Amino acid sequence: MRKALVVAWLCLLAGGIGAFFWHNEWKYGLPTPIPVNYHAVNLGSPVSFPVSAQPAAGADKPLFLHFFNPECPCSRFNMPQVRNLIQRYGQQVDFAIVVMGPQKFTAKQIQDKFDLPAPVPVYSDSAIAAACGVYSTPQAVIIDPGQKLFYRGNYNRSRYCSDEKTSFAQQALDSLLHHNYSQAFSPLALKAYGCSLPSCRQ
Repeated sequence: MRKALVVAWLCLLAGGIGAFFWHNEWKYGLPTPIPVNYHAVNLGSPVSFPVSAQPAAGADKPLFLHFFNPECPCSRFNMPQVRNLIQRYGQQVDFAIVVMGPQKFTAKQIQDKFDLPAPVPVYSDSAIAAACGVYSTPQAVIIDPGQKLFYRGNYNRSRYCSDEKTSFAQQALDSLLHHNYSQAFSPLALKAYGCSLPSCRQ
Protein backbone atom coordinates (compact mmCIF):
# COMPACT_ATOMS: atom_id res chain seq x y z
CA MET A 1 0.00 0.00 0.00
CA ARG A 2 2.78 2.42 0.95
CA LYS A 3 4.68 1.61 -2.25
CA ALA A 4 1.58 2.31 -4.33
CA LEU A 5 1.12 5.68 -2.61
CA VAL A 6 4.76 6.59 -3.26
CA VAL A 7 4.46 5.60 -6.92
CA ALA A 8 1.22 7.58 -7.27
CA TRP A 9 2.82 10.63 -5.61
CA LEU A 10 5.87 10.42 -7.89
CA CYS A 11 3.63 10.12 -10.97
CA LEU A 12 1.62 13.13 -9.84
CA LEU A 13 4.80 15.13 -9.22
CA ALA A 14 6.24 14.19 -12.61
CA GLY A 15 2.95 15.11 -14.29
CA GLY A 16 2.94 18.49 -12.54
CA ILE A 17 6.51 19.24 -13.62
CA GLY A 18 5.70 18.15 -17.17
CA ALA A 19 2.61 20.37 -17.26
CA PHE A 20 4.64 23.34 -15.97
CA PHE A 21 7.28 22.95 -18.69
CA TRP A 22 4.63 22.40 -21.37
CA HIS A 23 2.82 25.57 -20.28
CA ASN A 24 6.03 27.61 -20.39
CA GLU A 25 6.96 26.18 -23.79
CA TRP A 26 3.51 27.12 -25.12
CA LYS A 27 3.50 30.53 -23.42
CA TYR A 28 6.88 31.66 -24.71
CA GLY A 29 6.23 30.17 -28.14
CA LEU A 30 3.57 32.84 -28.72
CA PRO A 31 4.41 36.34 -29.97
CA THR A 32 4.68 38.94 -27.22
CA PRO A 33 1.48 41.03 -27.08
CA ILE A 34 1.97 44.53 -28.49
CA PRO A 35 1.30 47.15 -25.79
CA VAL A 36 -1.73 49.40 -26.31
CA ASN A 37 0.41 52.55 -26.23
CA TYR A 38 3.21 51.11 -28.38
CA HIS A 39 5.03 53.57 -30.63
CA ALA A 40 6.58 51.72 -33.57
CA VAL A 41 10.09 52.60 -34.73
CA ASN A 42 10.75 51.43 -38.27
CA LEU A 43 14.02 49.95 -39.45
CA GLY A 44 16.10 52.66 -41.08
CA SER A 45 14.72 55.36 -38.78
CA PRO A 46 17.12 57.68 -36.93
CA VAL A 47 17.39 56.71 -33.25
CA SER A 48 17.62 59.52 -30.73
CA PHE A 49 18.24 58.73 -27.07
CA PRO A 50 17.52 61.09 -24.17
CA VAL A 51 20.67 62.75 -22.83
CA SER A 52 20.13 60.92 -19.52
CA ALA A 53 20.16 57.56 -21.32
CA GLN A 54 22.78 57.94 -24.01
CA PRO A 55 24.57 54.63 -24.68
CA ALA A 56 28.22 55.21 -25.53
CA ALA A 57 29.38 54.16 -28.98
CA GLY A 58 32.39 54.82 -31.16
CA ALA A 59 31.84 57.26 -34.02
CA ASP A 60 32.65 54.65 -36.64
CA LYS A 61 31.25 51.52 -34.98
CA PRO A 62 27.78 49.98 -34.89
CA LEU A 63 26.10 49.82 -31.49
CA PHE A 64 24.56 46.53 -30.36
CA LEU A 65 22.04 46.82 -27.51
CA HIS A 66 20.99 43.66 -25.69
CA PHE A 67 17.66 44.08 -23.86
CA PHE A 68 17.75 41.79 -20.85
CA ASN A 69 15.45 40.94 -17.95
CA PRO A 70 17.07 38.78 -15.24
CA GLU A 71 13.61 37.41 -14.32
CA CYS A 72 12.72 36.37 -17.88
CA PRO A 73 13.42 32.69 -18.64
CA CYS A 74 14.02 33.50 -22.31
CA SER A 75 16.63 36.08 -21.31
CA ARG A 76 18.43 33.57 -19.14
CA PHE A 77 18.48 30.92 -21.90
CA ASN A 78 19.82 33.60 -24.24
CA MET A 79 22.88 34.61 -22.18
CA PRO A 80 25.43 32.21 -23.74
CA GLN A 81 24.56 33.43 -27.24
CA VAL A 82 24.95 37.08 -26.22
CA ARG A 83 28.30 36.27 -24.60
CA ASN A 84 29.47 34.54 -27.79
CA LEU A 85 28.49 37.54 -29.92
CA ILE A 86 30.35 39.93 -27.63
CA GLN A 87 33.46 37.76 -27.68
CA ARG A 88 33.32 37.35 -31.45
CA TYR A 89 32.48 40.90 -32.54
CA GLY A 90 33.74 42.98 -29.61
CA GLN A 91 36.54 44.58 -31.64
CA GLN A 92 34.22 45.70 -34.43
CA VAL A 93 31.03 46.55 -32.55
CA ASP A 94 30.21 48.45 -29.36
CA PHE A 95 27.98 46.38 -27.08
CA ALA A 96 25.77 47.44 -24.17
CA ILE A 97 23.26 45.64 -21.96
CA VAL A 98 19.94 47.34 -21.20
CA VAL A 99 18.32 45.86 -18.10
CA MET A 100 14.54 45.87 -18.08
CA GLY A 101 12.22 44.84 -15.27
CA PRO A 102 12.83 45.06 -11.51
CA GLN A 103 16.17 46.66 -10.67
CA LYS A 104 17.47 44.06 -8.22
CA PHE A 105 21.01 43.84 -9.54
CA THR A 106 23.93 46.24 -9.83
CA ALA A 107 25.74 46.77 -13.13
CA LYS A 108 28.64 44.69 -11.79
CA GLN A 109 26.30 41.80 -10.93
CA ILE A 110 24.80 41.89 -14.43
CA GLN A 111 28.26 41.91 -16.00
CA ASP A 112 29.27 38.97 -13.80
CA LYS A 113 26.13 37.04 -14.84
CA PHE A 114 27.32 37.18 -18.45
CA ASP A 115 30.85 36.17 -17.43
CA LEU A 116 32.40 38.62 -19.88
CA PRO A 117 36.17 39.05 -20.28
CA ALA A 118 35.81 42.85 -20.13
CA PRO A 119 33.08 45.07 -18.69
CA VAL A 120 30.23 45.90 -21.05
CA PRO A 121 28.23 49.05 -20.19
CA VAL A 122 24.94 48.36 -18.41
CA TYR A 123 21.95 50.72 -18.61
CA SER A 124 18.55 50.54 -16.95
CA ASP A 125 16.56 53.37 -18.52
CA SER A 126 13.28 52.35 -20.19
CA ALA A 127 13.65 55.38 -22.48
CA ILE A 128 16.25 53.40 -24.42
CA ALA A 129 13.69 50.68 -25.12
CA ALA A 130 11.11 53.26 -26.20
CA ALA A 131 13.61 54.95 -28.53
CA CYS A 132 14.27 51.61 -30.23
CA GLY A 133 10.68 50.32 -30.27
CA VAL A 134 11.46 47.42 -27.94
CA TYR A 135 8.65 45.92 -25.84
CA SER A 136 9.97 42.43 -25.15
CA THR A 137 13.01 40.60 -23.78
CA PRO A 138 15.33 39.29 -24.94
CA GLN A 139 15.69 41.55 -27.95
CA ALA A 140 18.67 42.63 -30.01
CA VAL A 141 18.97 46.13 -31.43
CA ILE A 142 21.68 47.14 -33.88
CA ILE A 143 22.24 50.81 -34.63
CA ASP A 144 24.49 51.64 -37.56
CA PRO A 145 27.28 54.25 -37.36
CA GLY A 146 24.86 56.80 -38.84
CA GLN A 147 22.62 56.39 -35.75
CA LYS A 148 19.88 54.61 -37.71
CA LEU A 149 18.02 51.49 -36.61
CA PHE A 150 19.44 48.64 -38.68
CA TYR A 151 17.90 45.70 -36.80
CA ARG A 152 15.49 45.10 -33.93
CA GLY A 153 14.44 41.54 -33.30
CA ASN A 154 15.15 38.07 -32.08
CA TYR A 155 18.42 36.26 -31.63
CA ASN A 156 17.05 32.95 -32.83
CA ARG A 157 13.79 31.16 -33.65
CA SER A 158 14.38 28.86 -30.67
CA ARG A 159 14.13 30.20 -27.16
CA TYR A 160 17.10 27.96 -26.37
CA CYS A 161 19.01 29.82 -29.12
CA SER A 162 20.35 26.58 -30.54
CA ASP A 163 19.29 26.78 -34.20
CA GLU A 164 22.34 28.10 -36.08
CA LYS A 165 20.38 28.46 -39.34
CA THR A 166 18.22 31.14 -37.72
CA SER A 167 20.83 33.10 -35.78
CA PHE A 168 19.06 36.30 -36.78
CA ALA A 169 21.05 38.77 -34.67
CA GLN A 170 24.37 37.35 -35.84
CA GLN A 171 23.20 37.39 -39.46
CA ALA A 172 22.20 41.05 -39.05
CA LEU A 173 25.60 41.92 -37.60
CA ASP A 174 27.37 40.17 -40.47
CA SER A 175 25.22 42.03 -43.00
CA LEU A 176 25.96 45.41 -41.46
CA LEU A 177 29.68 44.76 -41.13
CA HIS A 178 29.74 43.74 -44.82
CA HIS A 179 27.84 46.95 -45.68
CA ASN A 180 24.80 45.05 -46.90
CA TYR A 181 22.18 47.69 -46.07
CA SER A 182 19.54 46.03 -48.23
CA GLN A 183 19.31 42.90 -46.06
CA ALA A 184 15.73 41.57 -45.98
CA PHE A 185 14.98 40.08 -42.56
CA SER A 186 12.63 37.17 -42.01
CA PRO A 187 9.28 38.10 -40.41
CA LEU A 188 10.15 35.52 -37.75
CA ALA A 189 13.24 37.55 -36.90
CA LEU A 190 11.31 40.79 -36.45
CA LYS A 191 8.24 39.58 -34.52
CA ALA A 192 8.84 39.92 -30.77
CA TYR A 193 8.81 36.77 -28.64
CA GLY A 194 9.65 36.32 -24.97
CA CYS A 195 8.64 38.41 -21.97
CA SER A 196 6.67 41.63 -22.02
CA LEU A 197 8.17 44.80 -20.57
CA PRO A 198 8.61 45.93 -17.92
CA SER A 199 7.43 43.21 -15.53
CA CYS A 200 8.20 40.20 -17.75
CA ARG A 201 4.62 38.92 -17.61
CA GLN A 202 2.61 37.97 -20.68
